Amino acid sequence: MNVFFAGATGVIGRRLTPMLVKAGHQVTGMTRSEKRIDLVRAAGAEPAVCDVHDLESLSEAVAAAAPEVVVHQLTDLPPNVDPRKMEKQAEGNDRIRTEGTRNLMQAALAAGARRFVAQSIAFAYAPTGEGLKREDDPLFDDAPWPFQRSVRALHQLEDITTGTEGIEGIALRYGFFYGPNTGYASDGYYAREAKRRRLPIVGNGGGVFSFIHVDDAARAAVAAVGSGAPGIYNVVDDEPAPMREWVPRYAEVLGARKPFRVPKVVARFIAGSYATMMATELRGATNERAKRELGWAPQHPSWRQGFQHALG
Repeated sequence: MNVFFAGATGVIGRRLTPMLVKAGHQVTGMTRSEKRIDLVRAAGAEPAVCDVHDLESLSEAVAAAAPEVVVHQLTDLPPNVDPRKMEKQAEGNDRIRTEGTRNLMQAALAAGARRFVAQSIAFAYAPTGEGLKREDDPLFDDAPWPFQRSVRALHQLEDITTGTEGIEGIALRYGFFYGPNTGYASDGYYAREAKRRRLPIVGNGGGVFSFIHVDDAARAAVAAVGSGAPGIYNVVDDEPAPMREWVPRYAEVLGARKPFRVPKVVARFIAGSYATMMATELRGATNERAKRELGWAPQHPSWRQGFQHALG
């Protein structure tokens, strides 16, 4: 099967490209940088250099690949995402989710692709109700700014992906990535913050995080390329956990000192309302639909063992 993969050299792309090739797919890996061509080839894919915001060159590249499936894993975020600077840092990523997704879908339709698989997130649910969040639960439309802008962009990405006629659209709502090249890797941003005791437990630490190892996220995308009904799927591990549980364990595995505890009012002053909300009100997600309909299950079912495997 021919697959056009946009985002082949990103965090998940570096894991996903060789998996697609190993599964027997003929992969064209898109990158916007000439300097990353060798990375694409080393993973076994044919490189295509273009920018998702240049519809003409993008359409030519997708048409040349003649794909049955287009995979959209494009992001535009800095390695060190600072919640205090999110308005600026997330601007390019929000544009990719809106304009970029629209362009890539237009190119996929013109090339005759039958399926479109896109990256979304599982940590944008409204913090209401009880229990873990399912795919039909509402997103956090009235989130603190600027996350509110990102949620609106997420709506557009998912609407384009699953609501476009003439193509099967699947949106994969990933949990927080950990593993190689992620912010939670041993050399990543959050690891550095934890070692400096700047990753505290805020308030009661009740914000529930759903993690996913990048390899498990990539395996879910491979599954979605060949199976599963169109729609939205949470791709997270089996054990969503409150911040008060995972932060101390994360610090311990890194060999860092015990994290501080800080009141919500202090966290809001230092890190802003968005980061404080995540730390205290975030809701975890369930992966039941992905397990049932994609035939997928995480090989790292819990962050507890996953952190040890990835960081120990």
